[in-house]
Amino acid sequence: LCGEHRNSKIIATKMQRKYEVLRERLEENKNAVVNLSSPTPPILEESCTLSLHKRTAIGFDERMMLHSEIKMKSHPHPERPDRLRAIVASLTATGLFPGKCFPIPAREATCEELAMIHTLEHVNAVELTSRKCSSYFTPDTYANRHSALAARLAAGICADLATTIMTGQAQNGFALVRPPGHHAGVRDSMGFCLHNNAAIAVSAARAAGAKKVLIVDWDVHHGNGTQEIFDSDKSVLYISLHRHEGGRFYPGSGAASEVGSSGGEGYSVNIPWKRGGVGDNDYNFAFQHAVLPIANQFAPDFTIISAGFDAAKGDPLGCCEVTPVGFANMTQMLIGLSKGKMLVILEGGYNLQSISSSATAVVKVLLGDDTEPLPQDIQPSKSGLKTLLEVLEIQSKYWSHVKEHNLKLHLQWQALYAKKK
Repeated sequence: LCGEHRNSKIIATKMQRKYEVLRERLEENKNAVVNLSSPTPPILEESCTLSLHKRTAIGFDERMMLHSEIKMKSHPHPERPDRLRAIVASLTATGLFPGKCFPIPAREATCEELAMIHTLEHVNAVELTSRKCSSYFTPDTYANRHSALAARLAAGICADLATTIMTGQAQNGFALVRPPGHHAGVRDSMGFCLHNNAAIAVSAARAAGAKKVLIVDWDVHHGNGTQEIFDSDKSVLYISLHRHEGGRFYPGSGAASEVGSSGGEGYSVNIPWKRGGVGDNDYNFAFQHAVLPIANQFAPDFTIISAGFDAAKGDPLGCCEVTPVGFANMTQMLIGLSKGKMLVILEGGYNLQSISSSATAVVKVLLGDDTEPLPQDIQPSKSGLKTLLEVLEIQSKYWSHVKEHNLKLHLQWQALYAKKK
């Protein structure tokens, strides 16, 4: 769909060699991992050769690439194994992983862990796919006989990274996982997602001591599954920035008026873009005037980024314009929350070049690299400013820190509207 498959020779040669280098390095560093198999909280092995300044943990297992669509079609499915291969190749080429980041061993999530988020019927439905060569939950959400394993690995990796970070064995981490998770609800698999990896990570973070967890979802599609799971939970603040277009963009949920329910009002914050083509300025502007004020007032103990890179420039599904610098800046703005305890979880993103460069930019921020400074006076698009005004008008009922921003933006809107008129 994005044309990347036409460069398959590059994927099969340069990227494959970089991936082989990664495997060789991981073999060399087998002892340099976090021990998560013991019943006690994770600790670094005494034989570990990693120094404590290596603050960023990476969760990855090549078995997740066994999850693929069996049925041959004219175009490859956008959620395909090459997504992980491209990111791994980029991280290896830049010396980030392995090297500056350290790996944790992969573990499959247990049925009990999954059942804390999903119904048992849902968990069993995913497991049943291992008995079939090919199956579908929805027309676009496939499974093969390896998909249940891949989904358990993705969830287990996210859980263990959350525990590793919360117990101080790493400052932050990146879950390089698939299948993605934020569309998976309590009882539904959809939108390429089988289990909700971010929700599983929340459970693990809570078990390790987190009282309040922030989830920032910048995937171009609304994370309807994550919102459903925590809709009435005041201990989890879910903030999503996504294309919405009045409900016409998949999955159709995520209007600004969706704020939570049953005591959780105000703990779902939706920033629904009215059109495609949204870029760095609108996202950074939204962070400055909505995401950060609300997040700071919430004061989380742990921060999760549902990092879909399908809002990136060049993505065939998102059709937006966010650059690697834009993703890096958003990460930098969030990293000061929860004393730096942050887990980035891969969600969507389907252009191989865009997803690899964007993920690499985010990992560099996690490692402490400087980002390009934001302009002092970011000018949003007229459509973006209108969206923010609608969001702040609603959220100011629940968060006092956005009231000042709401007034300021109303004045900015009046000036912009008068100028355009």
